[in-house]
Amino acid sequence: MNIQNNTILITGGATGIGFALASRFLKNDNKVIITGRRADKLQEAKDIHPELVTYVSDVSKEEERIALFEKVTRNFPQLNVVLNNAGIMHYLNYDGVEPWSHIDLEVKTNLGAPIHLTRLFTSHLLKQKDAAILNVTSALAHVPLAAAPVYSATKAALHSYTQSMRHQFNGQIRVIEISPTLTNTDLGIPGANATGVPVDLFADEVMAGLARGEEEITYDFSKISANASRQERDELFKQLNA
Repeated sequence: MNIQNNTILITGGATGIGFALASRFLKNDNKVIITGRRADKLQEAKDIHPELVTYVSDVSKEEERIALFEKVTRNFPQLNVVLNNAGIMHYLNYDGVEPWSHIDLEVKTNLGAPIHLTRLFTSHLLKQKDAAILNVTSALAHVPLAAAPVYSATKAALHSYTQSMRHQFNGQIRVIEISPTLTNTDLGIPGANATGVPVDLFADEVMAGLARGEEEITYDFSKISANASRQERDELFKQLNA
């Protein structure tokens, strides 16, 4: 992927991996638009990088996805890259206590949103030079964390969807999967990922992978799990969920 002179939309771009990638794309002379549900977090991001364009948008909601598409393509007709990064993670026991609304929100945000946004932006991206769709999955797409079953399942489904779209677009739009390992962000319970790799380290690895033209960017445990045999995945599952 060409990492310079693009116009890039990043969902969930105010914090974590999304913000780290937004910062790096800015340094490479790209126009960057970020979205998020919280205006205060978007403002914090813009305070650090005033050149960011920010839109409050909850991509779990169909009407807000449509509004986002219309606004971005109207204001930035040169948009050529969509990075589906927004995600949420709940730890879940099947004891019937967790409200369905929490589970539904996780599915809509992690899976429904990138599928719908891809459909919305496809006709626009097909007209652009160096068009690309980037989907952020997870190492848990290959070896699930039993304590986060819905998150793991949505990322496995997004991995599958990404493969299919890459085949369907046949190079007309580059389709790239970014598969994080455990990264020190506030995904899930704040502070729960403190043992993960630094977000800046992972973001640097992603940019290097993009510059190399990789279509599936993995790192650390995500590289191990993505390339493991079935037998190896079964063993990794036992270790991860011990």
